[in-house]
Amino acid sequence: MWELDEIKYAYLLFAIPFLVLIFLYNLYWKRKKQREFGDRDLVRKLSPEKSLFKHILKLVVVLLAFASLVVALVNPKIGTKTETVKREGIDIVFAMDVSKSMLCEDIAPSRLEKSKQIVSQLINQFGSDRIGIVAYAGSAFPVLPITTDYSVAKMFLQSINTDMVSSQGTSLDDAVRISAGFFKEEDKKVNKLLILISDGEDHGEGAGTAVEEANKVGMKIITVGVGTDKGGPIPLRKNGVIESYKRDSNGDPVNTKLNVEALKNISKSTKGYVSGNNTKEVVEYVKKALDNIEKTEFKSEQFTDYNSQFQWFLGLAFVLLSLDVFLLEKKTKWVRNLNLFNEKDQ
Repeated sequence: MWELDEIKYAYLLFAIPFLVLIFLYNLYWKRKKQREFGDRDLVRKLSPEKSLFKHILKLVVVLLAFASLVVALVNPKIGTKTETVKREGIDIVFAMDVSKSMLCEDIAPSRLEKSKQIVSQLINQFGSDRIGIVAYAGSAFPVLPITTDYSVAKMFLQSINTDMVSSQGTSLDDAVRISAGFFKEEDKKVNKLLILISDGEDHGEGAGTAVEEANKVGMKIITVGVGTDKGGPIPLRKNGVIESYKRDSNGDPVNTKLNVEALKNISKSTKGYVSGNNTKEVVEYVKKALDNIEKTEFKSEQFTDYNSQFQWFLGLAFVLLSLDVFLLEKKTKWVRNLNLFNEKDQ
């Protein structure tokens, strides 16, 4: 396992082609001036020890030294072993509604994007809890299994969209079932929390079954409602541009509204409901809920002892630069005999 500490410095490697072009232009300019000075063969006889091979060799050495310095700045690290780390926390699964109604823009920038912002801000507040992500509409889709890697969680979070689940509707019981399946048999003692983020539409069927499924695995539920009572149309976009709005069978634009009661009914027996229109309020509500949930010690494996490797590349750069100092531009006898660049006197 390895990682790059300062990846931004890797862009300096793009300077190498420009240095090569400068060298070639300089070589062309010298040849041009030699022709202006006099006959090329005569000029070569006046400086018989001058070597093109040594010029190229010195360039290669300098470029390798430059590349080594860049890699040293990037500082590659290698994880030498895995270690079982004991943590204290709970298991948290985010169930995110990705039905088409989440495209509604009654909450800026849209209900779905607002949901992503809420999850991202909540992840920032966690310390040692394990998290997972489920997307659901007409069926549920496991986006990210239980993990302690929050950076990976955020990466997967950004990939969530309304096209992930082909069947439309809102299969809440399926989402809870998939979420419950994330938890390992040996983690029965670890407290579990489901944070369900949705506009509450079409949650009537299956809501009762979902709550029963949650109770079976000891999962508490917080529902977060995203949307407004007034609601709005569902935009249909192509290449980021709104082409039309979703319509019903009569051809009228569909108006989707926040269904608060459905969300409250789901979580009334556990950790309750909070409006998701204010991200700060959601974060505070979840933090208070977590304070009242007993943390459990669990184990997780991770790579440890990431050792910096920059010193090897720094040493290589020093050796190459030292070599460049001792490389003279005069011809070497055995290289001259090889006549690599057709440099022998005619």
